[in-house]
Amino acid sequence: MANRKARSRFGIFRRLRQALVILIASPLVLSMLYSVVNPVSTLMLARWATGQPVERSWLPLDAISPNLIRAVVISEDARYCMHWGVDPTELRKVLDAFMAGEETRGASTISMQTAKNLFLWPGRSYVRKALELPLALWLDLVLSKDRLLAIYLNVAEWAPGVFGAEAAARHYFNRSAAELGPNQAALLATTLPDPDGRNPAAPSAGQRRLAQRLNREVARSDWVFDCLGPNIQP
Repeated sequence: MANRKARSRFGIFRRLRQALVILIASPLVLSMLYSVVNPVSTLMLARWATGQPVERSWLPLDAISPNLIRAVVISEDARYCMHWGVDPTELRKVLDAFMAGEETRGASTISMQTAKNLFLWPGRSYVRKALELPLALWLDLVLSKDRLLAIYLNVAEWAPGVFGAEAAARHYFNRSAAELGPNQAALLATTLPDPDGRNPAAPSAGQRRLAQRLNREVARSDWVFDCLGPNIQP
């Protein structure tokens, strides 16, 4: 009897260990697969599983308006071409603020946001943030900057159930993401931090000001896009 119980416990531990190995290995393997396969986000999967609608149409990076690409990079991660998935400069600022007892702001890079969208869950959590860091470093290692940015632009949520630049452009402006001008691109980019509360088709005065400021930043930040394709650089 004792031996049977011991074997049963050993079997449970072995299955748990196997499940843990699969859980850890899956994102690493999938990340390499995503260099050629277009992924979906965990939020899309959750909506499909609960019978909620999903609007999404994949576009390669060179089919998306450079206006939108530049606006998103400047708005979400202006040092995108300068780091390897995690921005140590911004992370240090957050840690310094935390140690000083000050309110901290996000130091999330496009790589980290992509890791969250592909493998993790939404919402604020120190556990999730800790998982984002190694996943972001891995994504930046195995994917090119262009491919990583293309994935982000195609899985980011721009409104409840509206995923990716193409679906967002058609949802808000009734046009393709390839046709977006600077103003529409800036309004879409400033919607990303709050897709539930902001509407680029009917922006508040505050969002308009953010978009105007963003356009000014894009116009004077040519150096930010050095790692991206020539069609994206001004």
